[in-house]
Amino acid sequence: MSNNQVTDSELNNNPDVVLIGGGIMSATLGVMLKKLKPDTTIQIIEALPSVALESSHAWNNAGTGHAALCELNYTPQHADGSVTIDKAVGINEQFEQSKQFWAYLVEQGVIDAPEDFIRKVPHMSFVRGEDGVDFLANRFKAMAEHHFFSEMTYSENVDEIGEWAPLLAAGRAEDENIAATRVDGGTDIDFGSLTQILVNYLTSLKGVSIATETSVRDIDRTSDGGWKVRVRRDGELSSEKVYGKFVFIGAGGGSLKLLQKSGVREGKGFGGFPVSGQFLVCQDEAIIEKHAAKVYGKAAVGAPPMSVPHLDTRVIDGKKSLLFGPYAGFSPKFLKRGSIFDLISSVKPDNLGPMLAVGRDNMSLTEYLYQECVNTHKDRVAVLREFFPDAEDKDWKLETAGQRVQIIKKDPEVGGKLQFGTEVVSSQDGTIAALLGASPGASTSVAIILEVLERCFGEEMKSSTWQSELKTMVRSFGEVLANDAELYQKERARADKALRIL
Repeated sequence: MSNNQVTDSELNNNPDVVLIGGGIMSATLGVMLKKLKPDTTIQIIEALPSVALESSHAWNNAGTGHAALCELNYTPQHADGSVTIDKAVGINEQFEQSKQFWAYLVEQGVIDAPEDFIRKVPHMSFVRGEDGVDFLANRFKAMAEHHFFSEMTYSENVDEIGEWAPLLAAGRAEDENIAATRVDGGTDIDFGSLTQILVNYLTSLKGVSIATETSVRDIDRTSDGGWKVRVRRDGELSSEKVYGKFVFIGAGGGSLKLLQKSGVREGKGFGGFPVSGQFLVCQDEAIIEKHAAKVYGKAAVGAPPMSVPHLDTRVIDGKKSLLFGPYAGFSPKFLKRGSIFDLISSVKPDNLGPMLAVGRDNMSLTEYLYQECVNTHKDRVAVLREFFPDAEDKDWKLETAGQRVQIIKKDPEVGGKLQFGTEVVSSQDGTIAALLGASPGASTSVAIILEVLERCFGEEMKSSTWQSELKTMVRSFGEVLANDAELYQKERARADKALRIL
């Protein structure tokens, strides 16, 4: 399939399914539903001129195939020095499900050239100082025993680390206390390109329509148990109504406010805290060519997990780039192209308490964001030099990436907690679902959409037809790769071969 931009089509006012947001989540759900029930009619609604221009866009998304190979925040350390890898195991399994689904789409001819969106790039973790080295050594010991991570290698040798990633060693003292792990089978993913491919395929099918430059103004229940979605096209004074049996809100940071518009009880109490991201982008081609890895470090004290620093090889539109960051900032917008009133207008009587509690209990985050906002270019490059000691100010340019809205949830003990990750919120009757939160989001999109299907299409999911089709799309569906090393190796090899990332 071509990854050219999709074209707007006529609005279907009575579809079976309304997908709000033209990102990777809506695209994945749409393809799965059309495979499971081909006669399903779908209306995609996207506020921007094309799909994948917000959270799924290559410059707004870290592009790491999040498999917990390098992300240190997925393996917390305890007071006794031990490291828990349960979350890392779960995320790795979910990423393998995504790869299996993408491989299926290659085999089905939906994706012609997987190299348009996925490439093999080593994943590394890098730490400095005695505490950091002790943590990484304990992490490696715990992870290497599991078959998901058996290929991981570990080193405290500056020369060996320099062979893995020359920029890390260049200009560094030989006696500095550092350590790194490396997994060759990591990936770099352009989720914007993948989304374009999937939506192009969807809109080529009978019964699928897309309306771009169209915003959702309201979402209301109908007397028959369905939903009325009021939309307005850019430049129009009047709105139109779309009636759907099922509504999916996959609008990135914009999902919270749309969920609130629906009024469903299950959405009460949720708040959102927006964090913007910026990256330093290398301008020197010679430096870019010396680095071929995604190198993740430890987050600064008070920093949200999405701000874990990484020196990152990216391939966007076929061109190799080198980024470092993210540097966090604050904007009241919930989307990069959102409104400055997003945050204040999201505050409701049901979420005011949790939001105030989070503000009270996260002063270190407030201090961190303030410092990030007042830092200069010289300050940012100084942080980069912890990874790349020879970095020079002139070789790097600051670019603004996407907005992320972290979830705030009610908590019976402290009133409210800031939660990281992606959460599915659905009505009891399964007629509406929304995704809140951020990373590892896109990388685990297939597992997330399978959860949506379980919650909202429960009866169909029990049928032998859907079970069989899902097993074809996601070969390990219904099984646990973490408990079966042989099955894991078999299905991983099959997916990697189809995706051409062996």
